[in-house]
Amino acid sequence: MKSLREIFNEHSGNLIHKLDHYFEIYERYFEKYRDKELVILEIGISHGGSFQIWKKYFGSKVKIYAVDINPDCKKLEEENVTIFIGSQEDKNFLSDIIKQIPAPDLIIDDGGHTMKQQIVTFEALYQHLKDDGVYVCEDTCTSYWYEYGGGLHRRGSFIEYSKKLIDSLYAWHSESKKFKVNDITRSTNAIHFYDSMVIFEKLRRKAPEHVTKGEKTIAHNEDPMASQRTLLHKIIKKVKSV
Repeated sequence: MKSLREIFNEHSGNLIHKLDHYFEIYERYFEKYRDKELVILEIGISHGGSFQIWKKYFGSKVKIYAVDINPDCKKLEEENVTIFIGSQEDKNFLSDIIKQIPAPDLIIDDGGHTMKQQIVTFEALYQHLKDDGVYVCEDTCTSYWYEYGGGLHRRGSFIEYSKKLIDSLYAWHSESKKFKVNDITRSTNAIHFYDSMVIFEKLRRKAPEHVTKGEKTIAHNEDPMASQRTLLHKIIKKVKSV
């Protein structure tokens, strides 16, 4: 099968605009979906070139739902592509869409790229992604652009927002009574940061368990993880009692 880059290089349909290094990143996370039943929700249509590329890459079993604020984009609908017109800053609008479509396997935010748009969209849609799905927020370089509400270490940028979510991945291990296991802890396997792209891999998780195998060979050697296991068991008991 042709790679996504090869498909892009041969493309002669509607305009598509991407950063060049995106294609290798896409392949890393999207390849597993090829030629399978697949539901994509894409935010941001522009000229409609991206969903034409997705159809060629994923195959005939893909169903694409796309969102744009420009009403002219509605005319870009084609086979296996349904377009909704509205603002990605409107949580009610996004909630209405989720009620009308199957649970997405893949969500791609390539919309307006402002901090509010990216954060509102993530908070409204991530919970509805399938448990083994992938969420992609593109062009997060705008987190460093003042025009889009960003700036280096600026509070409220999508990058700063995402950085805080990393802590949630470790919540099972926290000794702080103020920091608790949350939905991100329970539903996210990994958060990947790339130049201008953040990717969330969703996976329903349980509290991590330490496992051992084999016999001790050094009797006097204290197990460095013993205290951590004891603490983890206490945390698990506390979570179960909540």
